[in-house]
Amino acid sequence: QVQLVESEGGSVQSGGSLRLSCVVSGYTVSRDCMGWFRQAPGKEREGVAAIDSDGRKRYPDSVPGRFTISQDNAKNTLYLQMDSLKPADTAMYYCGLELGWGDTYCSGRDSPPPDYGMDYWGKGTLVTISS
Repeated sequence: QVQLVESEGGSVQSGGSLRLSCVVSGYTVSRDCMGWFRQAPGKEREGVAAIDSDGRKRYPDSVPGRFTISQDNAKNTLYLQMDSLKPADTAMYYCGLELGWGDTYCSGRDSPPPDYGMDYWGKGTLVTISS
């Protein structure tokens, strides 16, 4: 059974940093696409960052350049480094896994919300930024 488990988020003051991780179990991530997504109260889930097995990264234009995605395939773990955080970054953050390689969300496929083509999702972790 494939499971994605995000690390605990937390509450950070504006301007601070936070790193999230997502551990995948039940499956060895290899030629796949993984991403971070977030959903603020009353808003649609949006993509934050994605990375494929070749290390190609995708950052939607709507997301500021303060986030950095990375992965450690040896640990089956995905990371999201968030810097200069703002109250507008407050949201539930989810990691997602899309099986396969090629035409994926990571490669730029126009995949609609809320699933963005992901096959598996974590349960999410709450990140709260206070002013």
